[in-house]
Amino acid sequence: MKYEKNYISQLSIRELPPQDRPREKLETKGASALSDLELLMILLSSGNAKRRVNDIALDLLTLLDTNVDASTDEIATINGIGTAKASVISAALEIGRRRAVRNGNTITTPNDIFMEIKHFASREQEQFIVIVLNGAHEILNIFTATIGLVNRSLIHPREVFSDPISRRATAVVLAHNHPSGILSPSKEDIATTTRLAESGELLGIRVIDHLIFSNKSYFSFKEHGLL
Repeated sequence: MKYEKNYISQLSIRELPPQDRPREKLETKGASALSDLELLMILLSSGNAKRRVNDIALDLLTLLDTNVDASTDEIATINGIGTAKASVISAALEIGRRRAVRNGNTITTPNDIFMEIKHFASREQEQFIVIVLNGAHEILNIFTATIGLVNRSLIHPREVFSDPISRRATAVVLAHNHPSGILSPSKEDIATTTRLAESGELLGIRVIDHLIFSNKSYFSFKEHGLL
């Protein structure tokens, strides 16, 4: 299925209404009101003669979704980002990490997870997200395992569990956004969850829930007896 693109990513900055331009929006509503894409557009400041800042920011967002620890060199490989801009972005990401709570938040309910991942709802494609937890259910990491329609043939257990294994995690929560806004799980969603839960049992890493979410709400497999 092809999803309709967010108009923020379709239009140039000049084509956007003044109140919807990232910098103006930040000034009037605060940084928390901006999407991840808009925040990156502000960091990048501008595009170049060949690429709009929107497109460059979207490539950067995709990189950071799949590799939260992307190096300056990896960021600089994006078409439209040179060494100077890559350095600025790396510095901004590092200062954010240093100011973040090191121990992570403790997860006790599906809503706790939703509050940690709901910013992914603005993505134009489905993001299959893994929330990595320790024995106290504190978040160790959140990363995107795959981008695209959730399909058990595309989502391999090694993409889901390699990071939790390296962090000696004891549990994970799975999640993916539905850009359509429809939260009911498909047969493929259920089959994928079952396969990953069985794989987790073999590895000693329990899949404690799977959330399907939009920007406003979520569907919990555990709350509905599907896990």
